[in-house]
Amino acid sequence: MAADAASLALPALHASHGGCWLRAADGQTRATGKGEAIMAAADTPLLLLNAPLVATRLGYPDLSGLDLLELFAFVFPARFCVPTPKGLATALDIAAPAGDDAVPEFLQRAAGAMLATCESPAWPMREGAWSALQSLARLRWPWAQVLSPHIAQPERAERWLFTRLPEWEDAPERPQPAQVQIAAEDIDARLAALTGNGAETRPGQQAYARDVAHIFAPRPAHGTPHLLLAQAGTGTGKTLGYLAPASLWAERSGGTIWVSTYTKNLQRQLRHESRRAWPDATPPPASMPAPPAAISPARTASNARQRVVVRKGRENYLCLLNLEDALQGGFGGRAAIMAQLVARWAAYSQDGDMIGGDLPGWLGTLFRQRGIRALTDQRGECVYAGCPHYRKCFIERSARASAQADLVIANHALVMVNAARGRDHAQRPTRIVFDEGHHVFDAADSTFAAALSGTEAIELRRWIIGPERGAKGRRRGLAARLADVASYDDQGANAITAAREAAEALPGDGWLQRLHDGEPFGPVEALLAAVRAVTYARDESGGQEAGYGIETEAAQLDGPFVELAGQAQAALADLRHPLIKLSGRLEALLEEPPDWLDGQGRARIEGARHSLAWRIDLIAAWEALLNRLGGPVDPDFVDWLAVDRSDAREFDIGIHRRWLDPMKPFARVVLEPAHGVMLTSATLTDRSGREEDDWRNAVARSGAPHIDVSPRLTAAESPFDYAAQAEVLIVTDVKKGDIPALAGAYARLIEAANGGVLGLFTAIRRLRAVHGRIADRLARVGLPLYAQHVDPIDTGTLVDIFRDDPHASLLGTDALRDGVDVPGHSLRCVVMEQVPWPKPSILHRARRAVNGGSSHDDRIIRARLAQGFGRLIRSKEDRGHFVVLSAAFPSRLLSAFPAGTPVIRLTLDEALQRIAASVCSTGETRDDGASETAREPAARDEG
Repeated sequence: MAADAASLALPALHASHGGCWLRAADGQTRATGKGEAIMAAADTPLLLLNAPLVATRLGYPDLSGLDLLELFAFVFPARFCVPTPKGLATALDIAAPAGDDAVPEFLQRAAGAMLATCESPAWPMREGAWSALQSLARLRWPWAQVLSPHIAQPERAERWLFTRLPEWEDAPERPQPAQVQIAAEDIDARLAALTGNGAETRPGQQAYARDVAHIFAPRPAHGTPHLLLAQAGTGTGKTLGYLAPASLWAERSGGTIWVSTYTKNLQRQLRHESRRAWPDATPPPASMPAPPAAISPARTASNARQRVVVRKGRENYLCLLNLEDALQGGFGGRAAIMAQLVARWAAYSQDGDMIGGDLPGWLGTLFRQRGIRALTDQRGECVYAGCPHYRKCFIERSARASAQADLVIANHALVMVNAARGRDHAQRPTRIVFDEGHHVFDAADSTFAAALSGTEAIELRRWIIGPERGAKGRRRGLAARLADVASYDDQGANAITAAREAAEALPGDGWLQRLHDGEPFGPVEALLAAVRAVTYARDESGGQEAGYGIETEAAQLDGPFVELAGQAQAALADLRHPLIKLSGRLEALLEEPPDWLDGQGRARIEGARHSLAWRIDLIAAWEALLNRLGGPVDPDFVDWLAVDRSDAREFDIGIHRRWLDPMKPFARVVLEPAHGVMLTSATLTDRSGREEDDWRNAVARSGAPHIDVSPRLTAAESPFDYAAQAEVLIVTDVKKGDIPALAGAYARLIEAANGGVLGLFTAIRRLRAVHGRIADRLARVGLPLYAQHVDPIDTGTLVDIFRDDPHASLLGTDALRDGVDVPGHSLRCVVMEQVPWPKPSILHRARRAVNGGSSHDDRIIRARLAQGFGRLIRSKEDRGHFVVLSAAFPSRLLSAFPAGTPVIRLTLDEALQRIAASVCSTGETRDDGASETAREPAARDEG
């Protein structure tokens, strides 16, 4: 990009925790107070970068102006950019500002550079820009007047988005995979090719790759898959380790491998690494820093078979029908502007993935996150072939591409849902690698859960009835989606009418307020009112006073409560029966189709049947849950009542059911039908110091005992020298519960490390308190501090910002403890505010009772410590400290850290000295005399 482009002569504002700076249009920059900055912003549109973040810094939520991120989203749709001055400078290839006071001048330069791009004949995203700009001008987008002189009207009319998008084409069903065996020498050769010429041979990676081949061998008997549990220490190279045999098997058998992850970060990494095994099979993801092509190969060659496909749940993808509705008046105000920018993105997107794909994660936060979600299919209301954009649908394209792919990259929940209720049995995964396998238990726990809550019930009501009382939007009920069926089949029409009438018993709009007012409407709302009353009456957690959610056991319930549950159960049965009848009528229609039922109509009815089956199963689960209330305890389940609250504000009420061991349904639904499954992770096993016990727990959490399969076990140790690369510092003089002392400790640790600190908290309230006390102090010395649940930025973007700035630090909760990959100097210190004890919930208490009591707690804590420590050392060049602020850290938990890692108990001042010394010194000399590294060496020998 031209570095000599003229700056845009408009006033600019920058605000951080370190202060505010205002630059006039004539080029004078000066420091200013918050009040003056707010007045300037209210008086005239100012150039800003990330207006919601600036508004937070100023304490002025109504701030608006010319946000350069909005301009970037228009000029460079689907291109990666870290939303900071440095990140924008990198994306535009111009000089970054030297400090906060230079940012306003930089904003003028950056805006000028983007306007110059719009005038360039080489602008690759020109198509559609002029038409989009006319629509944005009508919506009074602040940038429209600025952009208009720089974008010339094209000679020929630009095509509308929905005519530009390519159509997918049906492909013949793939034959079942051939039965093949993969030789060890072939795996070695493929692994060598993937790692590259001259790469160091890693025996651990080689042995790991050979073991993975076990899951691709022919299955010995029905219902008994090959099962491999593979512990792979950080740095083993497990991704290429399993891609080597997987790519060979796909090549020779013609089958599909599913690789499942728990985090979006690993999905992006896998997509990148898979290009080694399948060169040019997938374009580089736009979320990587390298700028992508203007239009990806996946889009221009839409009918070519994609050998690698990233597959997500349908709620992640842009729904074109929702977008069309938004563009044609369904959205108003700022949301309408967002819809136009999303339309710009959709024309250049690689796959239409809005959550973790190439749509900038910060775009939704510039407007409102709910606006982004409203453009996806959140409610399962898809009309399938009844949609005018069906042949261009991103969701359908992804599903069809995955059926033809060699490798499908998905997440744990989708794999489980697809195995449980996938529309096409022939396409359900049979060879599966669960990377981040330590999270399979948690994913199964959520996937196979049941919850009868107000939020869930009202969504079902809307799905059946559709819009009520003049509600806007394209939401359509059953009658509208199946109007042609109802007009043709009287029995089907009667079933739809009966279902609609029965759905009136479900909670409707305003249900929560009616419960607060003591005026529930209908049997389900009456039950939820009773749930609320019982929960408040019995709760002893202290959550009421603290503003947290509260819960109580679904036990010892009185007669009136059980009677209300029976009435709600009967209402649900009255709803389920006509849905079952309607499903039967749709099946009959497919078996004896009328003349008017064409291919698209058939696909639509099949989709409706699939959606009906899902809702019928959901209602049946609710009925089973209510039927148990007042009766004997089912030993397979844990049931409880809950009022969900945030900052003392109630947002949901319900009855919850979880499997005591969710791996039981996982084994039946996922493992039994599969031919080969692997669970792999750096923290798959516990580190209790007793190897047999560690593997026993891993096997139990794999689901293997429920299908009577003995899994193969393998372990590859990390090649890192933890004794030289890391230290664990247990700080003993920060008093628990002392927020000022905790905040002071964090500030001093960040200063000693010169930034690069990841702070992990177990409570959002403490995180916010610490951030509020230290952010300004740190910013004044050039150490920016970001935080989840404080900054109006999504988690993925926060990590991008943290990774991009070695002086930045980041505070967060569970989402940052696992799945965050920040190699290099940007992350050199991890600080845990305390020992990560498990939350003493009713579900945890039940599982603790059957899994060894305190030893169950210890396994959870060791896993969390190991996952947190795993963020620190990601390569052989990394160095860092893992700090736990705990006056009484139990010695039995120290085995969570890799063998040989120095563990030192010390004061905060001593910790600061060690951290500062390591930052200032290139070669770190460690005093291991005070270390607990030499603890039970025999017990730590895990081979």
